Amino acid sequence: MTTPWGLCTIARTDGQRLACLTIDGDVWPLHALALHSGIPGFPPALTVLEILEHWDSQQSALDNLAIVAGTGAVAAEALAELDVRAPVERPGQIFCTGANYRKHVIDLTVDTGVGPEGLDRDGLYKWAAEMMDKRAAEGEPYAFTKPISAVAGPNDALVLPTNTAQPDWEIELGVVIGREAYCVSADDAMDHVAGYAIVNDISARDLIARTDYKMLGTDWLRSKGQPGFLPFGPVIVPARFVRDPQNLPLRLTVNGRVMQDETTADMIFGIARQIEYISSFARLLPGDVICTGSPAGNGTHYGRFLQPGDVMTAEIAGLGMQRVECVAPNA
Repeated sequence: MTTPWGLCTIARTDGQRLACLTIDGDVWPLHALALHSGIPGFPPALTVLEILEHWDSQQSALDNLAIVAGTGAVAAEALAELDVRAPVERPGQIFCTGANYRKHVIDLTVDTGVGPEGLDRDGLYKWAAEMMDKRAAEGEPYAFTKPISAVAGPNDALVLPTNTAQPDWEIELGVVIGREAYCVSADDAMDHVAGYAIVNDISARDLIARTDYKMLGTDWLRSKGQPGFLPFGPVIVPARFVRDPQNLPLRLTVNGRVMQDETTADMIFGIARQIEYISSFARLLPGDVICTGSPAGNGTHYGRFLQPGDVMTAEIAGLGMQRVECVAPNA
């Protein structure tokens, strides 16, 4: 049986980036494992993105490198002691699926009081729940893009911008593409997934709605595209090692207080449906990331947003943990 492994990117003090294999918190540079074993195709400058671009042909070699790692013949380092970057620091494309967790959308509706006039909280809840059930049965995913300049490492400090008073957290399951996908069906969609990772789709809540010209609706550039607004990683775990991506526990804390605690089973549109929808309009490429929506428990629900000194931790079962400290500009 193949030992489950993941891929990560670490930075050395000289700035060099190394694509690495990780098993149970231990890390080995791929080129070091390959050099020891004589397996070709893993030079020191190889990136995780380049591996994903040849995903189908690389997995067998990576399995063999995992066997070498397990022998102890090459010294391991501890992931927790390294400068871990985003597994893919510059993905070609980032897609986000909004309003995709049932309880999250219901809570947001009730918390903001958006709905038919005259309804109390119980009435709003019932209306929103019925609307979500109908959307799941008859509707489509709601997707948008996020700039790659928003990508940050899983433990990087988040510099809170001065142009928002409501920076908010959104833990999400990130889907990493390993095979080009265009106009694929939901039945075939999962064949195009390389693996999964943690992402945190940081959002400036007070910048989402355009107020200068309300017919424009939402403004995702200013609300979700700012530097550091997508902590990504620490690892990409191959899809074959994730038994059920539609039943993964997600958990986010702020200063030790649990804010989000849900499973991916609450998605309105599952991963396959999202890939089908996105690929019907855009060509998905290896290394692209789909942020699949965030569960209930965002700052809007609590009336509390990120401030300098806050520390977020984000965990998804089997995919590791992020730790992000929020800092003031010029701190």
